[in-house]
Parts: sequence; structure tokens; C-alpha cells
Amino acid sequence: MRGRERPTEALASYRGKRDPAATPEPFGGAAGGEAPIFVVQRHAARRLHFDLRLERAGVLASWAVPRGIPLHPGERHLAVHV
Repeated sequence: MRGRERPTEALASYRGKRDPAATPEPFGGAAGGEAPIFVVQRHAARRLHFDLRLERAGVLASWAVPRGIPLHPGERHLAVHV
């Protein structure tokens, strides 16, 4: 990534600036294992949809899946990167 920090470097820089004594925001626990994580969330926004998050380079990338998660192998549904 020319001229930009990699996501893990940017995250490390951001975390270094945070002060738990100065802000009520949560700081989380210890880092997870080596396996990447994923999250599927039922999101009751203006319209019910699902959010899919996949870990890439230590950061969760997100997709909205408006018509629900496919239930059968080979079934495909639209997923919009957000």
C-alpha cells in the first residue's frame, strides 16, 4: 500500500494513542488465537438483514446480506461490502 499504513500498522498506531483513564470506551481483552474470526449478526435496522464480518489482516471487513444467509450449499445471495 503505497503512501498509506497497512491496516495492522494503523491499528497499532491508534491503540498507542488511546488512554483508558481518559475515555469510557471499551478496550477489549487479549488478542485471540491465530485462526481468523468471522461474525454473522442479525441486524434489525430500517429493514431486517444480516451482517457478515470476516477478519483480514487483523481487521473485520463487513458485508450486508439483505436477503438472509443461504441455507443450502451452492445457494447464492447478494452481499454488499460496507
